[in-house]
Amino acid sequence: MMSIKAATAQVEADYAHPSSAVPSYEHELRLELTRDRIPRSDPLHSVLEHALNVPGKLTRPTLLIESALAVGGAAGDVLPAAVGTEFGHVASLIHDDIIDHDDERRGQPAVHARYGVDTAIVAGDALIFQLFRCLAECRKAGVADDRIVTALEILADCGKDLCRGQQLETEIGRRRLRSLHVYLEMIELKTAALFSGACRSGAVLAGGREEWVRALGTYGSGLGIAFQIWDDLLPYVGDPAATGKPAASDLRNRRLTLPILLAYRNGGLSAAEVLDAALDGEITDDITLEAAVRAVEDVLRTTGAIDASADMARGYAATAKQVLEVLPPSASRDRLAGLADRAVDRVS
Repeated sequence: MMSIKAATAQVEADYAHPSSAVPSYEHELRLELTRDRIPRSDPLHSVLEHALNVPGKLTRPTLLIESALAVGGAAGDVLPAAVGTEFGHVASLIHDDIIDHDDERRGQPAVHARYGVDTAIVAGDALIFQLFRCLAECRKAGVADDRIVTALEILADCGKDLCRGQQLETEIGRRRLRSLHVYLEMIELKTAALFSGACRSGAVLAGGREEWVRALGTYGSGLGIAFQIWDDLLPYVGDPAATGKPAASDLRNRRLTLPILLAYRNGGLSAAEVLDAALDGEITDDITLEAAVRAVEDVLRTTGAIDASADMARGYAATAKQVLEVLPPSASRDRLAGLADRAVDRVS
């Protein structure tokens, strides 16, 4: 297994030619994710290995590294912190799957489905603590303690925001709140906070100017909102096999996502009746569920909710890109802008 020192050296080598469109540091990130931090003999080892084996996009680690580079830092210095953000993200997915009763995560059994709810909760908790351990590892690369403490504060606050967003999502579903304002507040807390935190902490660890840190935080927040809105669309416009996010999950959990809210707002009584039936009805078998999904998809298209949601996502992404103009020109700034474009033009 590659050591931190070796991984750091490899990341630096990958950035030796900053004009490259896409740096090849994904391999090093994945090696760090799978590095044995818990003894193989420990019962928790196989659980964490399973959780981290999900083929994610590594968006948050990428944001942290690119933000550090965009303010003049070195990729290798922040590699452990970047990996830590993915640990925190995976922890939230483990807990989300328990809350949502989703037994599958990107084509493989969810952690709680394979190992049980109790073990899944423990695994998620372990990954949260690993996030903070990874921040401490940046000291080995020479990052100053005060920068690490500031980054820790940023990410801890993001974790609290994520929890607040999760609870707000529960309240939206329980009380059937159809407020776009409340929905946007929820995704800003639950999703965008960690995007923003990854960007801000990367810039802080790299010693970036305060105005650059603020700009990257604003960029990350806008990107996170755009990303989540597009995620809400994927069940209705993407292939479930590729997205790993079937529309059935949102309906089963009575989740009021942006397309649903816009359909309620833009549609008439007949549209509301279809949505109410799908969200309030007792779905007892796959045939009923499939029919409900088809009916909702039809309403979303006829009310223009899908197009309106896509336009909102693209608007947030465009605003996020504009904020980056505060930063000095660099290949990393360009790559961050490219991430905003890809966030609202993806099929998974």
